Amino acid sequence: MFKKFINKLINTKKVNVMKEGTVKFFNEAKGFGFIKVKDTDQDIFVHSTNLIDNIREDDKVQFDVEQGDKGLSAVKVRLL
Repeated sequence: MFKKFINKLINTKKVNVMKEGTVKFFNEAKGFGFIKVKDTDQDIFVHSTNLIDNIREDDKVQFDVEQGDKGLSAVKVRLL
């Protein structure tokens, strides 16, 4: 299931389906963290410039995923 998700991301810059997850770690001072994608073992990088709402550890969030030069990144991150 997740392999299909990754293959789709490689072929496109953005996935239009919003994903859900839990904030695993977020360093407010440095402006970055990671979100654990719901029902997977995958962690996605998140930068403070891609936040709609302020987040902190253990928050439930919804987000889009983009493929960047350094890997997958959560964008349009909002609280659930």
